[in-house]
Amino acid sequence: MISSGVKPKVKKWKVNADEAAELAFEDFVLTKDHPCMMAQTVVGQNHLDLHTYDEFPSRRTAKEIYKDLQNYIENYDFESNEFYTFMAVFKDQDSFSETQFETALWKQLEFLHDIDNEDWDPEVSDNPKDKNFSFSIAGKAFYIVGMHPNSSRKARQSPYPAIAFNLHWQFEKLREMGAFNTVRDKIRERDIELQGNINPMLEDFGENSEARQYSGRKVEEEWKCPFHRKK
Repeated sequence: MISSGVKPKVKKWKVNADEAAELAFEDFVLTKDHPCMMAQTVVGQNHLDLHTYDEFPSRRTAKEIYKDLQNYIENYDFESNEFYTFMAVFKDQDSFSETQFETALWKQLEFLHDIDNEDWDPEVSDNPKDKNFSFSIAGKAFYIVGMHPNSSRKARQSPYPAIAFNLHWQFEKLREMGAFNTVRDKIRERDIELQGNINPMLEDFGENSEARQYSGRKVEEEWKCPFHRKK
């Protein structure tokens, strides 16, 4: 994400990051000139909070991710313009088709939700059919980006299956800074240069449910999100 250059409060989060996975994602984003400049800034400034996990999807992994996400949120400086991304990488998983990955992604998010006792972030909707929906974990809304080697979108063909958790707050901060439209348009322009066309699932927050974008697959018009918030 875009940074103002302000020194972060937290200097090191990567207590269990896998070095090989970090290097692979650096190559994916920087060396291969990923179209998302925000991702390039995060990786280039060492602001990617990357963690590796053994099983995907699984309830055990959900407990591990949740603990790491809590640490990420607790140490995040919401007063600065420094942006960080939390990345869960599933390094030892077999290859997924797009539909298999989509199923695994939503199952892992369901497992996370099952152990989450915090209230849903009041800034967003908890209904995946709602145009203001965003996934909430530990009281904070996140825009979820699923990636895997067999994605039909080149920008999501990551070296390993992975889930990026981007705080919804970051996009609102970009709007506050007056940079959101410029960054969005440049990313879409670069994505067209890479792929030949724009990601058909991309829409601004509030235009349609962002749940349709999470897996990276071009979902059908009648697609229904498999996630439902627990009572």
